[in-house]
Amino acid sequence: MKKMTGNKLAVFIIFLLVFVFALDAVAQQIPNVTAIEVKGIRRIEEGAIKAKISQKTGAPLSHEKTTEDIKTIFKMGYFEDVNVQIEPFEGGVRVLYIVNEKPTIVRVEFQGNNEFKDEELKEKIGLAAGAISDVSLINDNANKLRVFYEDEGYFLAQIVPVLKKEKDGEAAVTFQITEGDKVKIKTISFEGNKKISTSKIKKAIKTTERGMFSWVLGTGYYKRQVMKEDLEKIRDLYYNNGYLKMTVGEPKLDLIDNKKKMNISIAISEGDQFRVSDFDIAGNKVYKKEELLKLLKIKKGEVFSRETLKKDVTALSDQYANKGYALVAIGPDLKTDEEKKTVSITYTISEGEKYKIGRIDISGNTKTKDKVIRREIRLDEGADFDASALKRSYERLNNLQFFETIDMVPKPKAETKEVDLDVKVKEKPTGFISVGGGYSSIDSLIGMVDITQGNLFGTGQYVKLRGELGGKSSYYELSYKDPWFMDKPLTFGASVYNTKREYDNFDRKSTGAGVSFGKYYGEYWYASVGYNFEVTTINNIASDASAIVKDQEGKATTSKVTFTLARDSRDNYLDPLKGSRHAATLAVAGLGGTNAFLKTELETGWYFPVWETTTFHLKGTVGYATALFDKKLPLYERFYVGGIYTIRGLSYGYGGPRDVNGDPIGGVKEIVLNAEYIFPIFPEFKFKGVVFTDAGKAYGTSETFGSDLKYTAGTGIRWISPIGPIRIEWGYNLNKKDGESSSKIEFMFGSFF
Repeated sequence: MKKMTGNKLAVFIIFLLVFVFALDAVAQQIPNVTAIEVKGIRRIEEGAIKAKISQKTGAPLSHEKTTEDIKTIFKMGYFEDVNVQIEPFEGGVRVLYIVNEKPTIVRVEFQGNNEFKDEELKEKIGLAAGAISDVSLINDNANKLRVFYEDEGYFLAQIVPVLKKEKDGEAAVTFQITEGDKVKIKTISFEGNKKISTSKIKKAIKTTERGMFSWVLGTGYYKRQVMKEDLEKIRDLYYNNGYLKMTVGEPKLDLIDNKKKMNISIAISEGDQFRVSDFDIAGNKVYKKEELLKLLKIKKGEVFSRETLKKDVTALSDQYANKGYALVAIGPDLKTDEEKKTVSITYTISEGEKYKIGRIDISGNTKTKDKVIRREIRLDEGADFDASALKRSYERLNNLQFFETIDMVPKPKAETKEVDLDVKVKEKPTGFISVGGGYSSIDSLIGMVDITQGNLFGTGQYVKLRGELGGKSSYYELSYKDPWFMDKPLTFGASVYNTKREYDNFDRKSTGAGVSFGKYYGEYWYASVGYNFEVTTINNIASDASAIVKDQEGKATTSKVTFTLARDSRDNYLDPLKGSRHAATLAVAGLGGTNAFLKTELETGWYFPVWETTTFHLKGTVGYATALFDKKLPLYERFYVGGIYTIRGLSYGYGGPRDVNGDPIGGVKEIVLNAEYIFPIFPEFKFKGVVFTDAGKAYGTSETFGSDLKYTAGTGIRWISPIGPIRIEWGYNLNKKDGESSSKIEFMFGSFF
């Protein structure tokens, strides 16, 4: 490079100095902003706009900032137009942001809707008088109406929103609706499925063809969101059967029969089936590999299943999370061998660090006291984080039946290695006053008055006043229970009652009172002891009644002590999906009173989840009773098998001994076996169906226990209504004998089976 000569260097320096002085002069000409104002606002607060403005008073005017401010103010969604004006003001400039507000909606109307009333449609949208007439908001609500009509079967419905400006700053929105005819699904077909049958795919999805019962179930119509979920279910079905390379196309819709029916076709590319060649675990430091491998359900050589893979990831995550590793992450790495059609799996574990429980904050409980909620939480501040204890805490709070929703949100804090727990509840009414009636297969017509408070003064205590008057019975009861007596895991209960009942060949009147004390042991165990004193009168005995009935005519008193031991691990007491309940009771009467007997029952019940929303329930009960001290076993302490709580499809007591007239007299031994499959019909309304089979019998003294069982089978519906569970069940007598009905429909309002 040639050296610069002296003359050239002097010229360059002069040029540089001139350029710097010019820049300084230009900078000195940029005025400062001495005022910022917003013009044109009518309803929007000026402060809300100024908070978005980046140009500040006292700073030099920046055209870049004012341009960006225009965009920011416009994005607020309240304005049709935004401009900026600059004018001299007090030695500087004043910046005027001039806005033109969008009109306010003063009226929302509908035109062309014949099938649905205006009020129904307004409930489906989020647009009402007082809202800003934002185009995107209006279009979003038009789309909500389209989805609603589509879900109701009006696939061709058209919704056109029209915005009409009225007086200054006001507008009306009219949704112009063309409903069209309902479009029913005629056929659903699949193309390319050779390895998995069409019927199996149809069982996996929710969209169905229009059928006989579609008008009840609300099915047989195309719903965009449901179909989107169905495509994912088809993928899951294939992935769970080893088809890792499968693809499923978008549904092809073909309208036929003057656009009143629809054929749906879905293309599927299945690919090859893959089997598991190997699996391993990496990244583990806290646990030995052998210990973790025992948790895995996946096996070498078996067909790959994504569902099994998910369960394995959950099992590994739970193993860590139950020991304080709140942020553990499990990443399954799949490597496929296209030639061998195999897949190897590596569960890569990022353990993270151990966390402890920080603060436990409770909110949303306006009535229920904090201690009632806190005592159900199985986590303590300062203790190690435990995911299983968190899950159990939710189950216990849910079983209180005090809350409509429960959210338990863990909030990890990396800096302190703690997890704060936010417990947010939304309370529901726990007090009920119901006056009504119903029908029971045992007591015929029933009139009922029930006053119940399940959360007395927010303490968790329970009080109930109930009266029933039926065609064959009456029952009055006042009861009280404190599940945390003296703020300890103890229970205390007391009750008084009066009942009358007409049996086939005698009447019974009883008045009694009782108290009980119980204690919780560990997480699932419970033991109690109760005392009950009852005065009973047997009268109006039929002239042709058996000797066993006539021998008990008159008044008798019972002084009874009952011992109970139970274990209950159900996830939901009212509507279990999984878990079990086992109970053993022993009642002894004879320490005072005229009756003396021993009565014991053993009960076991298991709930097995099938898929995600259905349950298989098995229950077994055996019982034994005998008189003591040469006394007679009271008729009302015998076992009466038959009816909605024992063997469905049989009349009350008809699954046991009967006298010469065919009237039930109860047994001294019993066995009852129940199996039922429970499935959702309308999950959003907690409406379920059930199919069942029952077997059992009650036995007299000389009969062989377990012989000559009665068998029934049937179906029913169950509804967890706002005022309690309701059951309607029909049972068919599989081995009918003389004097027995072939089937029976039974209705009951109360706890589930």
